[in-house]
Parts: sequence; C-alpha cells; structure tokens
Amino acid sequence: MKLSEQVYNILIQGGAWQVIAQGLWVTIQISTLSLLLGTALGALVCLLRTRKNLLARGAASVYIAVLRGTPVLMLLLLLYYGVLAKSGLQPVTVAVITFALNVSAHVAELLRAALEASDKGQAEAARTLGFSAWDTFRLITLPQVLRIAKGVYQSTVVNLIQWTSVVGYVTITDLTRVINNTASRTMQPMLTISIGMLIYLGLSYLVYSIFALTDYISANRRGAEGA
Repeated sequence: MKLSEQVYNILIQGGAWQVIAQGLWVTIQISTLSLLLGTALGALVCLLRTRKNLLARGAASVYIAVLRGTPVLMLLLLLYYGVLAKSGLQPVTVAVITFALNVSAHVAELLRAALEASDKGQAEAARTLGFSAWDTFRLITLPQVLRIAKGVYQSTVVNLIQWTSVVGYVTITDLTRVINNTASRTMQPMLTISIGMLIYLGLSYLVYSIFALTDYISANRRGAEGA
C-alpha cells in the first residue's frame, strides 16, 4: 500500500484527524495559557530578583533555582498527585499552573540577564535630561531588554510546546496522547508518530515565523521613522 493511501486510511477514512485536532487544541490551550501566566509571573519574580532587599532577592533566587532545576514532569506529578490532589482542580488547570511556574523561572532569569546586558549609559543620560525613573525604564531600558531577551524567549516558547507532551501522565488527552492512542489502534506506530512529530514541528516553526514577522515589522517601522 502506498504511503498516501496509508495516511488517507488513518487520518481521513478512519476519522483520526478529528481526534488529533481535538488533542492539538488542548496542547495549544495549555501552551498559550501557561505562557501568558508564566511570563507575567516571571516579570514579577525578575523584579524581586533585582531588588536591593536581601530577603526578596534571596527568595526569588531560590524560586528560580528550584523550578529551573526540577524536571517539569516531576513538578506536574507532585502538584497533581500531591500538593493539589484534594483541590478539585481540573487536570488541565493543574497542568497550566505547572508549566506557568516552570516558564516563570526561565523568563525571570532571561529578563534579569537582559537587564544586565542593557546599556546603562543611555538610562543615565535620560535621567540627566529630566526623564522620570518610570519614563526612563519604559522608553529606554524596556525596549533594549525586550530586544535582547527576544531570541531566548522564542526558544522558551518552543520548549514549552514540547514540554506539554507529558500531560498525558495526568489523564489529559493532548496531542501526544492522541497520537499514541491512534498508533496503538491502527497498528501503524511509525507512520502515526511521524505525523505527530510533523505537527509539533509545524507548531515550532509557526512560533519562529511569528517572531520573524515581528522582527520584520519592527525593522520596517524603524526604517520609516529614519526616513
């Protein structure tokens, strides 16, 4: 049987595409919500990490070290079967909390590194010209931080999408679990898993394309302003 016929029999005739689409949607939901929550939390942790207060800075450092050094699957199992076992939260909610915590630690550290790499001279010059501390941060420091952190943040987003493949361990029917179930049902593991890998690859390059598009728009905007 030709490869195209096998794909047709599995995805179309067997109706697997509908189940795969549902699993893909679950993966996208978990990834998106975790990214938004994790980014906001990471910015807050970064703020604490850069404070002069030793207690706040120490707590933020421990938070980052623990979450960056803990395998995300172990953290998911700990929260689902331990810490939040009696909370009544849905598995998807626990997964979002887990990945948001993990992402926040990575985001906090990359933002801190970007802050340290930003040009302090420009900020000092802005303050000398009468800019307030907030305006200096908003207009001078923040754009530099975002530009420096962008590449690592892009990798964090892609990694997050890949990390979500473990949520099947807490009964969530995501893309990976659907692919695994389909492979078992059709007895075509090689082909079915390859399809799953291509879908994850497509998601990753979609993220890369979005970031490349923002770079293109920013470059055109700077060119228009320069003209």
